[in-house]
Amino acid sequence: MSPKYANVSEREQEPPSLAISTVIFALRTDPETGRLSLWLPLVRRIRQPYRELWALPGGPLRPSESLQDAAARNLRETTGLSPRYLEQLYAFGGPDRSPSPRVVSIVYWALVQPDEAALARQDENVGWFPADAVGELAFDHNQIIDYALWRLRNKMEYGSIAYAFLGPTFTLAQVREVYEAVLGRELDPANFRRQLQSTQDIERTDSFLQGGRHRPPRLYRYTGPELQTDAFPSEEATES
Repeated sequence: MSPKYANVSEREQEPPSLAISTVIFALRTDPETGRLSLWLPLVRRIRQPYRELWALPGGPLRPSESLQDAAARNLRETTGLSPRYLEQLYAFGGPDRSPSPRVVSIVYWALVQPDEAALARQDENVGWFPADAVGELAFDHNQIIDYALWRLRNKMEYGSIAYAFLGPTFTLAQVREVYEAVLGRELDPANFRRQLQSTQDIERTDSFLQGGRHRPPRLYRYTGPELQTDAFPSEEATES
């Protein structure tokens, strides 16, 4: 069978293909420190280019899919996850980011709560890595993760994105754990508590967290702008 392209020049004239990749951030307990830290799942490439290197979950955009539907499908197929928070991050399309033919990737990022992360698929080709220690990855995926971390940490400083990592109710200490895990540094508990209680995005509940050895802490709920996205189609829409 003759090759599709006769030479390099013809390959360079071909329009770029379009792919979807996703950075999935989750809080997991570090086995060495016992503290929450930021992790993400990666998939091992089983074909060239970059065979055996780890990479972000992703794949080509199907002709009939929206960008968000493609991101949702890739997440389900590679990790088994359907996170509630999914947002478009950036487009990466440098001419040298992959061997010919050129590929432009639309990158999404997802934030996963601990109970969701515990359900993620994990095998010899799907593994979880500390977000700031992923090693050498395929393509330009190290650059993509660095950019996603920068965006996430910036949003943590001025927005309400931390609550995407938490359930419907939470303690103030749990919110501080999220900030410390994402920012990678310890925060003064008293100062953080005062700042958090002065915000208008959370409210006290009449419930307390039970099960500890000390006085149970009060539970709060998030009351700010909606964080959940409608990125994932319903089961009916998926099956049709």
